[in-house]
Amino acid sequence: MYRSAIRIINLCLILIFSGSVNAQLTIEITGGAEGAVPIAIVPFVEDQGAEGVSKYVRGIIQADLERTGGFKSLALRDMLSNPVDASQIKFRNWQALAQENLVIGRVERVSAKNYIIEFRLFDVFKQQRLSGLRIPSSKSQLRRTAHKIADIIYQTITGTPGVFSTRIAYVTVAQGKNKSRKYRLQVADADGYNPQTILTSREPIMSPAWSADGSRIAYVSFEKKLSAVYIQTVSSGQRELVASYPGINGAPAWSPDGRQLALTLSKDGEPDIYILDIDSRSLRKLTRSYSIDTEPVWSPDGRSIVFTSDRGGKPQLYSVALDGGTVRRLTFEGSYNAAATLSPDGNLVAMVHRGGQGYQIGVLDRSSGFFRVLTDGGLDEAPSFAPNGSMILYATRKGSQGQLSAVSVDGRVRQRLVLDAGEVQEPAWSP
Repeated sequence: MYRSAIRIINLCLILIFSGSVNAQLTIEITGGAEGAVPIAIVPFVEDQGAEGVSKYVRGIIQADLERTGGFKSLALRDMLSNPVDASQIKFRNWQALAQENLVIGRVERVSAKNYIIEFRLFDVFKQQRLSGLRIPSSKSQLRRTAHKIADIIYQTITGTPGVFSTRIAYVTVAQGKNKSRKYRLQVADADGYNPQTILTSREPIMSPAWSADGSRIAYVSFEKKLSAVYIQTVSSGQRELVASYPGINGAPAWSPDGRQLALTLSKDGEPDIYILDIDSRSLRKLTRSYSIDTEPVWSPDGRSIVFTSDRGGKPQLYSVALDGGTVRRLTFEGSYNAAATLSPDGNLVAMVHRGGQGYQIGVLDRSSGFFRVLTDGGLDEAPSFAPNGSMILYATRKGSQGQLSAVSVDGRVRQRLVLDAGEVQEPAWSP
């Protein structure tokens, strides 16, 4: 019986973790792409009373872009000038420094706690302005504003939406007195900052899943000693119980329209995939087999479900239309493929793959049939695509410590997200 099914059937976590309240994730770049785009982000000009704000905002923008592995920013010591507006830019100087793009900016102080952040992005060799915006921001929203600017710069240059304004959910576990554990479901910015605990429990929390609009999270809780599925609104903390049937209640997955959940339930015997209408609470059985069907994920168009099943003898990924019909096997590479996650266009399927040594993250290109292994850990699991499809977030272990990592879909860019105290698991990237 495969690992993902054991996690549900035993109604417990395999690994033991320790952590602290609202512990922050720090991202380390462990591998970057060749040919990173050179970009100069000059210090933003600031009004009196806005001292330090420009440095703070610029630092976040720079860190966001560099974290992708696709950008290399020019060091401040190597800059020859600090232009305030376009008329002051001497493009030849920046060309001589081999910079392809240039960002200038200004911070205007409107009141004690309110600012206007302005930026301009230029193509150095074409000597053209590519983008620019004036964004009002309160002091408390400066980090979010900086992420928004980084998103605009990233999309303008690459043509792909940025993900710096998105969030990630994950589970930590604190070791309390008498070796008791305290589980926390936390939400943080995509760069690991601003962690917030949205649920604390003395029993395991598993399988967090974001709704398509990013406002709610579905998850599995064992707070009543049995598995149950809850939906919780992130902003208010309000939550509701949606599945507590006899047996297994696990692996919730939101439909693209946010109206339904795909679930794994065993109330009728073996674990099967069910579709739950959230408003009416009506339940429909999608798969029927004597095997274990689990870990459903929706296709982006909402017309089919990809899931894990051992109906062929060993765990593999299968697909079935939402209106039923023939179940089609998707994976054939290796003896173990489970825990699928789909790219936003539905063409790439990332999964936990068992190769020669342990479990790694693999990705299947559905259009070409090409499969490749992206990671080299021994216990890599719980993959989750970034909303722009460029990266895959997953849980792994370094020695005896659980942590999160991310890898680009081509395997060239690698990141490690390290908790400042304790361990972390069960990642889910928001829309």
